[in-house]
Amino acid sequence: MKASIPNRILLPEEKVPAQWYNLRADMPEQPAPLLNPGTGEALKQEELYPIFCKELARQEMDVQTRYFDIPEEILAYYKTFRPSPLHRAYRLERELDTPAKIFFKFEGNNTSGSHKLNSAIAQAYYAKAEGLAGLTTETGAGQWGTALAMACAHFKIPLTVYMVKGSYNQKPYRRSIIQTFGAQIIASPSSTTNAGRGILEQNPETTGSLGCAISEAVEKAVTTEGHRYVLGSVLNQVLLHQSVIGLEAKAAMELADAYPDIIIGCAGGGSNLGGLIAPFMQDKLTGKANPRIIAAEPASCPSLTRGVYAYDFCDTAKVTPLAKMYTLGSGFIPGANHAGGLRYHGMSPILSKLYDDGRLEAVAFEQTNVFRAAALFSRAEGILPAPESSHAIRAAVDEALKCKESGEAKTILFGLTGTGYFDMGAYEQYLNGTMTDQIPTDAELQASFPQG
Repeated sequence: MKASIPNRILLPEEKVPAQWYNLRADMPEQPAPLLNPGTGEALKQEELYPIFCKELARQEMDVQTRYFDIPEEILAYYKTFRPSPLHRAYRLERELDTPAKIFFKFEGNNTSGSHKLNSAIAQAYYAKAEGLAGLTTETGAGQWGTALAMACAHFKIPLTVYMVKGSYNQKPYRRSIIQTFGAQIIASPSSTTNAGRGILEQNPETTGSLGCAISEAVEKAVTTEGHRYVLGSVLNQVLLHQSVIGLEAKAAMELADAYPDIIIGCAGGGSNLGGLIAPFMQDKLTGKANPRIIAAEPASCPSLTRGVYAYDFCDTAKVTPLAKMYTLGSGFIPGANHAGGLRYHGMSPILSKLYDDGRLEAVAFEQTNVFRAAALFSRAEGILPAPESSHAIRAAVDEALKCKESGEAKTILFGLTGTGYFDMGAYEQYLNGTMTDQIPTDAELQASFPQG
């Protein structure tokens, strides 16, 4: 280890990865295939064409190509905000009085405030290349909607965003910034689609879910000429694009002459976690190293820690393909809390398979505990983290305190996926003591699990 590691390690611009890494190429057993909801048979690539751009459908189904070249136009856009910095959290280490060495990869240094732009610009690029007339999507806390609105503005593509109603009401400024970039935004579930009307008929007061918003966005895409749907997490193509996070993190840690013993990412649908761990999981799968990898999820939506590993629909209205994943059931509606974008009922099929194979761990945290870690981190490091990111911070703090107890100087890397400046309502609730923890009961989860 070098005698002194800088507080901030920034790769030179020419070190922005020129290829995405496809983790599936090194997995000894592949995730189970997507299923056609009509036939129950393994989905063919061309069956995705009515929903996704053709190139994105190809990336979704490819299990053999280890590296995909990043098109020059995407790479040029990346270089407006990448490489993102790797920080050594010296002040947090001192605050915790731990021998652990804590690093974090900060993805919030762009206008969207999160890692989501890494995939948004790629998906918008392929839509433009295919000559599409418009795109539809869903968003939970708003980071994905913001990022895609930015990307679509860059390529001058019309965009309709269905935003989970609970977040839509909690975060008016997220709505405003999405509209500033020219996108239309609709609170979901809405009366603008058959799926939305059906959900509202069953539960008029629902605060919505990502599953609801996906149903509406997919319906809008497949019923509108020249439109396609894009998704900000869960899918294989998204984890592929997000691998730039892990590739940069690994290269920056090499500059610091360091390698993580523990890697931690927040987990909702899996895009940030999958991107961060990709090259380190490659080392684990090929026997080069054996880091512990931890998914940190909200106790209010605990797909890995309390879900079932089964085939399930990716949306509430059950119009999408079925994926084998850790799931709480496509009809699960999490409480209207501040877990942010970590409100999806299922987990990435890639990460679900790795978890089921015992290659990564998972922990779940109540939101008051998460915000306690967020406040501690903010005071130490001077960055206000997003609620999603703060789940990873909570896990990193806990691991650092274990090092304090044992005296082990482990190296910890976690993903700081974004900033919390649009989440001040949540911080206000935490600070004034009105924040509560909403955790589903076993009976509630059992009732929502997929049947059969």
